[in-house]
Amino acid sequence: MTTHPPLLIQGADVAGGGAADVLVVDGTIRAVGPDAATDAPTGTQRLGADGLVLLPGLVDLHTHLREPGREDAETVETGSQAAALGGFTAVLAMANTTPVTDSAEVAETVHDLGRRAGYVDVHPVGAVSKGLAGQELAELGLMARSRARVRVFSDDGRCVHDARLMRRALEYVKAFDGVVSQHAQDPRLADGTACCHEGELSGRLGLPGWPAVAEETIVARDVMLARHTGSRVHVAHVSTAGSVEVIRWAKAQGIDVTAEVTPHHLMLTQDELVGYDPTYKVNPPLRPAEDTLVLRAALADGTIDAVATDHAPHVRQDKEHAFTDAAFGMLGLETALPVVSTVMVAEGAMGWADVARTMSTAPARIARLSDQGQGVVVGAPAHLTLVDPGRRTTVDAALSRSLSRNNPWHGRELTGAVHLTMLRGKVTAREGLVWGEDA
Repeated sequence: MTTHPPLLIQGADVAGGGAADVLVVDGTIRAVGPDAATDAPTGTQRLGADGLVLLPGLVDLHTHLREPGREDAETVETGSQAAALGGFTAVLAMANTTPVTDSAEVAETVHDLGRRAGYVDVHPVGAVSKGLAGQELAELGLMARSRARVRVFSDDGRCVHDARLMRRALEYVKAFDGVVSQHAQDPRLADGTACCHEGELSGRLGLPGWPAVAEETIVARDVMLARHTGSRVHVAHVSTAGSVEVIRWAKAQGIDVTAEVTPHHLMLTQDELVGYDPTYKVNPPLRPAEDTLVLRAALADGTIDAVATDHAPHVRQDKEHAFTDAAFGMLGLETALPVVSTVMVAEGAMGWADVARTMSTAPARIARLSDQGQGVVVGAPAHLTLVDPGRRTTVDAALSRSLSRNNPWHGRELTGAVHLTMLRGKVTAREGLVWGEDA
C-alpha cells in the first residue's frame, strides 16, 4: 500500500465553520483544531490555507465516462482527472456505455479501470434494464454482489417508462438497500424529435419541444411507486418547478425520495438557445428562468438533496450539427464547484456548509458510499477539497482535461476555484495539475 507524507493544513475555514488546522496521517484525518500542529509527526509537510475553505471531498452521483465503447469522447482516466481537478473524490459512472453496464462483468470492468486510474473512486451505476431497452430487468442482484458493489441503478438517457418494470426494479433493489435513479421523461409526451423546452421560445425558434409535464408525470408516478414498494427512488437532474412541487409533497408524506440538480440547470436558461448553439442542447432541456429560480430555492432549502454534474462528453462530429440533430449533453466535472459557488454561495443563497452537504455528504449517503462524505472530522478518510472562494477564473474550453470540448462555460467568469483535491491522503490535483504532473 502506497503511503503519503503527513500533511498539516493550517488555518483553512473548515466547511464554513471557522478556521482550524487539520492533520492528515496515513490517509486519515488525525486531528482537527488547535492540537493538530502539536500532534504532527516528524516530517509533516505544512500547507498554509488562510483564506481557503476546506470541504469533504466532492461526490458526483451522475457522470458519463463513456468507457467502454466511446473512448474517443472520454475514458475513465481522463474523466477521473477532470473530476479530481473539479474537487471530486468519487464519481458514479452511468450505465450507457458500449456494452451497457447491465452485468456484473461490465460493472467490474469499469470499477477496475477506476482503481487503476487512481484519481477518484469510480463506482459504476448499473442499468435497470438489459441493454437499456426497458423490457427486462438487468442483472441487478449480480451487480450488487460483484466486487463493484453496485447500489445505484439507472437507464439514464432513457426513462424506465413501463410502470410495471419500474415497480419490479424498486422491489428488487430494496433487498440490498439499492436505489433507482430515474431519468424522468415520458417518451409519449417527449418524442424522439424534441430537443428543447416546449414554450413560446421553441415556437419562435422553430424547434420541436417537450413540455415540463413530460418530466413531472414520471416523477409523480415514481414517488407513488416508491411509497407502494417501501423502496428508494432518486430523481435525476430535476429541471422544472412542477417536479420540485411533487418532490416536496412526497417528502412531506415520508416517501423515500431524493433528488439532484445539475449546475447547468442552476445557472443557464433556455435563452441560451437563441443562437442555435448545439453546446446548449441537453436532456432534460434548459428551462425558463422561473424554473431556474425555483431549483435554486429548492436546493437551498433541502427539497433537492444534491448537485450532480451529468458530465456528458461528446466528440465534435456528434455535437457539431444543426441543433435538432446534435447529441444531447455538456461537460460539467471541472466547473461544478465554481458554478455552485457563483450562483449559490456568492449570491448568499447557501453557505459552504450547505455546499458540503449537497456536493459531498448527501450524494455519498444516497449512493451508500460509506467511506465518502463523512466530513472533516477526526477518524474520517482524508478525502478533502480545498477551495479558494474568492478566486475568479474565466473558463477556457481548450484547457479542459476532458477529451471533449462541448463546454457551455467557455468564456464565462466564475467565482471560486478548487485549489487542491486529496483522496485518502494522496494529493490527486493541485492548482490545475493532476497527481504525477510537475508544477
